[in-house]
Amino acid sequence: MNPVLYGMLVVLATSLMGSSFAVGKLGLAYISPLLLVGIRFTLAGVLMALWVKKKRLPTSGRDWARVLLVGLFQTAGVMGCIFLSLRTITAGESSILTFVNPLIVVMFGTWLLKMKYRFSQWVGVLIGFLGVVVTLGFHLQIQIGTWLGLGSALFWAAATILVKRWGARFDIWALTAYQMLFGGLVLLLMGVTLETPKLVITPASIGIVLYLAILGSIVQFAAWYYLLSQGDPGKTSAFLFLAPFFGVLSGWMLLGEVVQWQVYAGGFFILIGIFLTNWTPTSQKLQQANVK
Repeated sequence: MNPVLYGMLVVLATSLMGSSFAVGKLGLAYISPLLLVGIRFTLAGVLMALWVKKKRLPTSGRDWARVLLVGLFQTAGVMGCIFLSLRTITAGESSILTFVNPLIVVMFGTWLLKMKYRFSQWVGVLIGFLGVVVTLGFHLQIQIGTWLGLGSALFWAAATILVKRWGARFDIWALTAYQMLFGGLVLLLMGVTLETPKLVITPASIGIVLYLAILGSIVQFAAWYYLLSQGDPGKTSAFLFLAPFFGVLSGWMLLGEVVQWQVYAGGFFILIGIFLTNWTPTSQKLQQANVK
């Protein structure tokens, strides 16, 4: 894959992930959490399903079951855990726990996909996670929200492995559309059963929902799934460490939140972690070239 295109897609996907936290926080003034995220992904799924051509659809019941499973993990599992965790812990704490995901992906990739990672890559993942912790602060208390936050990371890592294993079977747009639709419908059900629904319709709330559905969901998921299908899931997932960094920046831009010194320090660790996770020593490059 062209390195320039790869880099552009990484920045696009992670910046949209990060900005969705700030935009979503704005949306909570109008819509209750689970209902907001359910509307977001159901709308995104419906819009993409209308656009996806029939020839791109899964061809068997087993493949439809795979898409449903991805939706349950990636959309319903991840987003449900995140928003439920916010009832008992802060957004920063939830983000820290969610973005343990790259470390879990490397562990799952080693165990389930038999992928081999160098010592420097493991160090890079740990340094990247340290960067996330530094960026968002060191405050973390063990309670029910903590376990839900860890659950979001586990769901995300599982979805990443499933997409890497099954992604080649599907058109990326069809997979994105229907996993969001399935997951969104589950979240809508959760929104009307697990919380007191609130829905205030204004131009601002409509704009927020459209941003989250189109840019924060359709564009983000399509770009991310394409990246996962094209490369090593462990290396690609390391770039997720950029998402909370973009989240802090978007919070500063959209919500007027103060950017503390630790954001810059954390960003430095994040960049080092990404470099170590993706860096291939010259000797190994030569060996790969000789094999080819």
